[in-house]
Amino acid sequence: MQAFFESTTGKIAVIVVIAILLLFIAMGGREKKTDVRALTISALMIALATVLGQIKIFSMPQGGSVTLFSILPIVVCGYLLGTRRGVMAGFCVGLINLIFGPYVIHPVQLLLDYPVAFGALGLSGLTANMKNGLTKGYIVGIIGRYICAVLSGVIFFGEYAPEGFNAWTWSLWYNLTYLAAEGVITLIVINIPAVKNMFNSFRAQLAN
Repeated sequence: MQAFFESTTGKIAVIVVIAILLLFIAMGGREKKTDVRALTISALMIALATVLGQIKIFSMPQGGSVTLFSILPIVVCGYLLGTRRGVMAGFCVGLINLIFGPYVIHPVQLLLDYPVAFGALGLSGLTANMKNGLTKGYIVGIIGRYICAVLSGVIFFGEYAPEGFNAWTWSLWYNLTYLAAEGVITLIVINIPAVKNMFNSFRAQLAN
């Protein structure tokens, strides 16, 4: 599978899937009308997440890194546009990462490390209507991504656990280190009153 995703055919196939996901993002609810605004916001958040994901503050030796807020754009997408669109936007980011840096050893590992892991960030839409919805949504999203990372680590990379750890304890600890570090920093930033008010205002404008 690694060779396929590194090939031109594999990359084209992934691009086609991304295009289909963007088409579904553009489709509205029951009326199925094209929502250009939702597509534009999603495309911008997908691009922003991809670019920020390349700005790594710290990289872990066995994969994973603390990035410059790369998790936040998809969380924001779910918060602004709802869970369905947020999850699909996350899928797109995961697939884009698969194009530029694939590491695939099994179909389930592919799903857990790429589309599902990033799609989980869009679950932020579940808390959008709650008080402090973005903060709660970020926590929900990053927990979803953490679960995917832990499962992938246990099932496919448990053999790399150092002495004194088993597959579960190593994966739980290893993935917590970088995700928690970025998560804490981001939560502090999005709860700065000016930043918080900006996101709330933007969501209120979209609702009109």
